[in-house]
Amino acid sequence: MSDAGPLIVERKGGVVSLRFNRPAVLNAINAEMAEAIAKAVAEARADSGVRCMIISGEGRAFMAGGDVATFHAAGTEAPAEIKRLIGPLHEALAQMAEAPFPVIASIRGAAVGGGFSVALAADVAIAADDAQFAHGYTKIGASTDCSGSWNLPRLVGLRRALGLALLEDTIDAQTALSYGLVNRVVPAETLEAETWKMANRLAAGSATALARTKALMRASSGRDLRSQLDAEREAFLAGAATPDFAEGASAFVERRKPNFS
Repeated sequence: MSDAGPLIVERKGGVVSLRFNRPAVLNAINAEMAEAIAKAVAEARADSGVRCMIISGEGRAFMAGGDVATFHAAGTEAPAEIKRLIGPLHEALAQMAEAPFPVIASIRGAAVGGGFSVALAADVAIAADDAQFAHGYTKIGASTDCSGSWNLPRLVGLRRALGLALLEDTIDAQTALSYGLVNRVVPAETLEAETWKMANRLAAGSATALARTKALMRASSGRDLRSQLDAEREAFLAGAATPDFAEGASAFVERRKPNFS
């Protein structure tokens, strides 16, 4: 594990954890952190042994958006500074969505602005009961980035997405759960343990089945029904030829837990 710099990367078995590491500014993201995230995600995708990824924040917040103080200090050079950040971060988020492994967002405290969007980009989200979510962008005269405008309407519907983005209300963890922004809410003191329990559960599953299921779900909104049925057929047939399917079928018939490769 490396604890230096703006990102802490930890590997336990098939699970890799990326922890944003600027707690003094509530993990507000700057160009260095964005570049570190992009590098870590690319390395995880290149590693066939990675079965699951966790993204979380060091300290009392998940991520309080971009480092606005840095943008302000840049003055007329703010667009160039933001470009240094947004390029690698957007590439990292695209790589996360395309990765064959599930990505879990583990959220405590503030998930605001870019932090809100990054949390939405994960495949699964678990939140501490102290988590707070806000779109945040328009309060500083900015528009949505980090795939927030793509993910939010798909998760909550257009009307609710527009309400969250335009009215800029802050919502708590239970409201986020009721909206479908997170999958589970747990006491803050158990968040880390529950996150790793979830990650290990995913890592023990069939990597091929999880990868195909994730790909099908993420591509479904861009296809009509017949195209999606065709994609499901091809994915199922490809999966049926794998050792994982043979093991899963054997385990089902023998009434035991499967031992996937």
